Amino acid sequence: MSAEFFLDTNVIVYAFDRSSADKRQRSLDLLRRDDSWVISWQVVQEFCSVALHRFAIPLTPEFLNEYLDVILLPQCKVMSSASLYQMALQIHRQTQFRFYDSLIVAAALESGASILYSEDMQAGRRIGDLQIANPFAG
Repeated sequence: MSAEFFLDTNVIVYAFDRSSADKRQRSLDLLRRDDSWVISWQVVQEFCSVALHRFAIPLTPEFLNEYLDVILLPQCKVMSSASLYQMALQIHRQTQFRFYDSLIVAAALESGASILYSEDMQAGRRIGDLQIANPFAG
């Protein structure tokens, strides 16, 4: 498995944010490149939680189910495993990232992606062969 880039949950959430047109458009541009990106089970879970409980107008379960089937699940290539947790703990020790951020980094590394797009992490930081980048900067 190899992908050009890995998307953190916040990037996908912006596809539904009508209050920030630039971020929404950038998110949609990345999502349209369906042959280039991957996500993990964690991103799917986090997105579902945000979409159902934090959106100003929550997604209906029916719409979310369709979005999962068509957009997210085909790109979900990294599943939970003991080795993923162990890698996340190593990353946490090395970087002092929060554990859930470390899981995202571990999943991005496992996916073979060269870029992790996230608004929340340290843009410009390199961890192994992975470059963290803020897709909304600049």
